[in-house]
Amino acid sequence: MPWMGIQDLGAFVATVLVFLALPGPGTFTLLMASGRSGIRGGYTALAGLLLGDQVLMWLAVAGVAALLQANPLLFRAVQYVGAAYLVWVGIGLLRSPRLGGGSPIALRPGHYFRQAILISLLNPKAVIFYMAFFPLFIDPARHQGVATFATMALLVLLLSIAYCTLLILIGHGLARRLAQHPRVGRGLRWLAGLGLIGFGVRLGVG
Repeated sequence: MPWMGIQDLGAFVATVLVFLALPGPGTFTLLMASGRSGIRGGYTALAGLLLGDQVLMWLAVAGVAALLQANPLLFRAVQYVGAAYLVWVGIGLLRSPRLGGGSPIALRPGHYFRQAILISLLNPKAVIFYMAFFPLFIDPARHQGVATFATMALLVLLLSIAYCTLLILIGHGLARRLAQHPRVGRGLRWLAGLGLIGFGVRLGVG
């Protein structure tokens, strides 16, 4: 039964967590900031990343909402495209030689907030991701307009804070351990890839 117009809340939460667990510029930024300047530096960077991510997310929401209102049939087609996108990303993870991706900006202590916002906004692929991701979990017949999108955005925000708090507390030690054990990184990549493929297939045929 859809909750707040969101289909399969459990799958939504699980998929967000899978994407959060994939190392990228944001992960690198948090580890570096917390490693250099402690928990305060980590949370300062996190605030910037979350703000930038929310800007991109609501840009995507505006496009999805307009599509839903203008053409419900086309919206349904976008849902299938989103499912295929998850499968494609999952296959890419299985084929990728490694995880990661460093920050596109050299981090300087004292400027973490501004730099983290820029790092987040320099990832326009996030808009494409949200444009493909959100429609997968919206029930066109039961959605509640802005309330549904706001609920989804809030869930992403809360899950991001919870996961990134773990990264901040672990700090740079996590990066060192993963660097010393590349098989762990490969295992995480395979688990994430298989998980995304499974979610994509499930949502596409559901």
